[in-house]
Amino acid sequence: MSQGAAVVPGTSGTIVPFPSPPAAARFVWEQTVRRSRKPTGFGHSVTHSFSAGIRRWLPFLEWFPVSREDLRLDLIAGVSVALLLVPQAMAYADLAGLPAQVGLYAAFLPVILGALFGSCRQLSTGPVAMTSILTAGVLAGLAAPGSEAYINLALLLALLVGVLRILLGLLRMAGIVNVISHPAMGGFTNAAAMIIALSQVNKILGLPRGNSPFFCGFLLDTGRLLTQLHRAHLPTMAMGLGAILLIAAIRRWKPRWPALLIAVVIGTLISRAIGFEEKLGGQVVGVIPRGLPRVRLPSGMNDLDALLPTLRAMLPGALSVALIGFMEVVAVNRAIAIKTRQRIDLNRELIGQGVAILGAGLTQGYPISGSFSRSAMNLMCGARTGLCSVFTGLVVMLTLLFLTPLLHHLPNAILAAGIIVAVTSLVEFDVVAHAAKTSRPEGAVALVTWVATMCFAPAIERGILVGVALALYFYFRRTMAPPLVVLGVRGDGSLEDATQHGLEIDPHLPAVRFDGSLYFGSVAAFEDSVLAALRSFPAAKALLVVCDGINFMDASGEWCLRQLHRRLAEQHIEIYFAGMKREPFAVLERAGLVETVGRDHFVRSVRMAAMALQT
Repeated sequence: MSQGAAVVPGTSGTIVPFPSPPAAARFVWEQTVRRSRKPTGFGHSVTHSFSAGIRRWLPFLEWFPVSREDLRLDLIAGVSVALLLVPQAMAYADLAGLPAQVGLYAAFLPVILGALFGSCRQLSTGPVAMTSILTAGVLAGLAAPGSEAYINLALLLALLVGVLRILLGLLRMAGIVNVISHPAMGGFTNAAAMIIALSQVNKILGLPRGNSPFFCGFLLDTGRLLTQLHRAHLPTMAMGLGAILLIAAIRRWKPRWPALLIAVVIGTLISRAIGFEEKLGGQVVGVIPRGLPRVRLPSGMNDLDALLPTLRAMLPGALSVALIGFMEVVAVNRAIAIKTRQRIDLNRELIGQGVAILGAGLTQGYPISGSFSRSAMNLMCGARTGLCSVFTGLVVMLTLLFLTPLLHHLPNAILAAGIIVAVTSLVEFDVVAHAAKTSRPEGAVALVTWVATMCFAPAIERGILVGVALALYFYFRRTMAPPLVVLGVRGDGSLEDATQHGLEIDPHLPAVRFDGSLYFGSVAAFEDSVLAALRSFPAAKALLVVCDGINFMDASGEWCLRQLHRRLAEQHIEIYFAGMKREPFAVLERAGLVETVGRDHFVRSVRMAAMALQT
């Protein structure tokens, strides 16, 4: 086994031919000229480092200089997005249980801050449906929706979420969102979209909605609501259903038109003309305070005895809002990066989004995130820099200063209609079947997450926690017991599963392959599987372990191999390793196991090991 086949893993040099004399002279001359033109010295390095540091913390400096054409496109995109954002902001604030002006406040300064300190130039930050329903779930039971205490808690939640996102960004932990698997997120998104749509049904019908606090209470309340259709307020239902049909028709035949804004304008004019509130008893947005939000901290920040229990109660929900909302941002960023080919720094985006949410918490807003629809609008309008979001925020500012009286007669049913149409496109009923085609456990994760989220509503963050826990359970169950197969040599010299291909096995030198990471969770399964395989070959004098499937090894894995080597040595059985990758081999080398076993027992390639088995 060890004669001629033993090769220690290492690197091979690359021979670069020296150019011919004329080419060499030209090469030296070009390099000399290039160095002479390049600024050098301490002053240049300090200036370069200072400039890089400034741009790192103030990324909006990279937008400049801005050409006249880029400025024109950004202005068009900014105004177009603002026309979509103003009605959406009011609708999503209502979804979160907050007054309409809170949505407009969250659509002003935070939109600008997200653009200034983020990484993606076309990302539109602001109120979104998912974060709004998450906010309502976190604050449910802590105060009555719409009350002063509820608004104060929303500000506190925004500050907490903003701090969490900034900390995650500074620690470069953007990859933490990957703990939420795609099937879990798919099931959660479907459930959340259905919950959001169902939560607006009472506003379409003009009926009060129950607020049962127990498990599955949301679904039971929805069922009871549907049994009271005969009591629906007909003018409100006409407004709501008419708005749904109008928005759907515009999106179908004129997709570039601002469908929700058109429905808002028409509905407001009709409401005022027919006296929808005064004569028919319909519910409207009502008085929206004119003027910009003032900067203030949530009340009670100086009373630590009362503040700390509230923060402890809100922290799990705040973490869910921070992570789930950022997953939306990641998805939007990746979609934009594919189209624009710009480099996206997700850790920088975490910081930018955190700053934007802090701005919302300090200016009477609530938690926000990146929007799919409004970012797509920026792309469609050809936005080039983050100035598009600056212009969007400025248009919202003008709305707060001058246009809020015009929104008094806007029916709440029309805002509910806009939410229903917006979220129904998020539902994908085949997400469970698609995941199950790939893996039954993944299909189970998607289904369980979907059902759990529906049952826990409005505290939907608990549903995603169930999905994450189930996905991690399946992951650890799979990685803690990866397959170990006994190998045989095929006619072409390759090693394959002996049982599957009906290959003969040398009883004196069996070979096994471990397909998985050798870490603390899998060492017991590895050792048990190897010893069980050896019991089938009592005449074995040596064992070959094919390691090309081991991508990672920790201290527990090294300890396991050391103990296995010791146990086999006591039985006078030698152990050989083939195809071990560089990182696992480095672990064994640092721990001294390579010298203990013998370097000649480590074979570089699996094919060389197969050749040795044939001889």
